[in-house]
Amino acid sequence: MDTNEPLIHIAARQAQQLSRRNMLATGAVAGIAAAFAIPAVADLVEAATPGQSTDRAKKNDITVLNNGLYYEHQAIWAYNFAAGKLTNTAVGKAVLAVASANLTDHQAHRDILKSAIRSLGGTPVKAEASYDLSSYINKGEGNIDSDVNIAKLALALETDAAIAYTFEAAKLKTPALITAGASIGTNEAAHATAIRAAFKSLGVDIAIVPAAFFNPTTRSAWILKV
Repeated sequence: MDTNEPLIHIAARQAQQLSRRNMLATGAVAGIAAAFAIPAVADLVEAATPGQSTDRAKKNDITVLNNGLYYEHQAIWAYNFAAGKLTNTAVGKAVLAVASANLTDHQAHRDILKSAIRSLGGTPVKAEASYDLSSYINKGEGNIDSDVNIAKLALALETDAAIAYTFEAAKLKTPALITAGASIGTNEAAHATAIRAAFKSLGVDIAIVPAAFFNPTTRSAWILKV
């Protein structure tokens, strides 16, 4: 199937093929993201007491964690914003199922990051009223005009989150927080995989895991263009 095909054509041909088994399979993949990293991250943040870091290291880690928190706020806003634009079709419901699981994880990431920042004596960055996603839309990496394009936009955001955490975690100075950041990054990678699995269950002929790594070089393999 052409992944650039309009939603109306996909829905017409694939909605009847979206069996209960396919829906359950999609939900199972999304469930991996929900359980994969959060408990371990919570334990690691709890272990990262202020006494383990110098003032300079704490300031560094607060900045890095706030960078991550900014993008968690953005993801939460994006999922909530897009949810209201999904249709009540089989395709829309499949996208919503994965989006809901991913949103729950982002909310957990937000809470963990805020806790870690406060434990280091910092002030968590606040969520903005809205976020500009036009750079993704202008590059054809998703849109909000159809269920399929909303899923593609979410995929691009999750792919970038997975890549970003790889770089941000390496900047942290507190060992426990480095591991926590890497764990969240792994969870973001699971989100991207879950979205691609949803496309697969809808009949789109793509590899669920198209590359062995998440980095700027492999980014184009993970995202799906409009």
